[in-house]
Amino acid sequence: MNYYIAMSQKQDIFTLMGGRVQINRGRYNPTSDAVWLAAFADAPARTVLDVGVGTGGVALCMMAHRPSIQMTGIDISRDMLDECGRNAALNRRDIELIETDILTWKTDRTFDLVVTNPPYFKGTPAHHNAHHNVDLTAWTRACVKRVRPMGTFCTIVDAAVADEIICALRGRCGDITVFPLFGGRRVAERALIRAKLGARGGMGLYSGASMNFEPVLRDGLTIDAALATLLSKC
Repeated sequence: MNYYIAMSQKQDIFTLMGGRVQINRGRYNPTSDAVWLAAFADAPARTVLDVGVGTGGVALCMMAHRPSIQMTGIDISRDMLDECGRNAALNRRDIELIETDILTWKTDRTFDLVVTNPPYFKGTPAHHNAHHNVDLTAWTRACVKRVRPMGTFCTIVDAAVADEIICALRGRCGDITVFPLFGGRRVAERALIRAKLGARGGMGLYSGASMNFEPVLRDGLTIDAALATLLSKC
């Protein structure tokens, strides 16, 4: 099973988490990164902000895990937000959508949990008008400003830039947890990173999992639930 969603399929709607989330095929189709981030960000929270919500993959997967959360999504692209609204309606979910840039957003609002799959891509911007070539340090710090005291920040990034995120968190967050995701060559391709604003604990490093890990991608479990299931079988 390929850990990326099969984009060559022609159906108008495809699914994530074993069918628990439906997505209209559009200009940007979420990959397994969205499923992994939602599975890792399953911290107790009432209010959640998805920075760079795109077409809603992360937000909708999170709401599949915790239907009662109050979800807010921001994005600089009106086209993305319109598609996210349609995907939210398809899944019968309510998401507050705001057209703004996290780097310039003028607000005093804070949230129990802030999640982001940041635009760490380099090169020519895509047609869907998403951020590219972004300063990950500035992006991370802007996200952390929207976390309430002792709230949680959570992200997924290419493993090659994980150090930028961790360095940006230092002095602001503690209890940093890193969960690597491995590809076919047993080399980490993605890093899930979670931290608590104002906490003093150090960093913990999981042994990680394969990016094809079916309990998360196929069965739609959170990472904690999937690991608990594995331990119960030992």
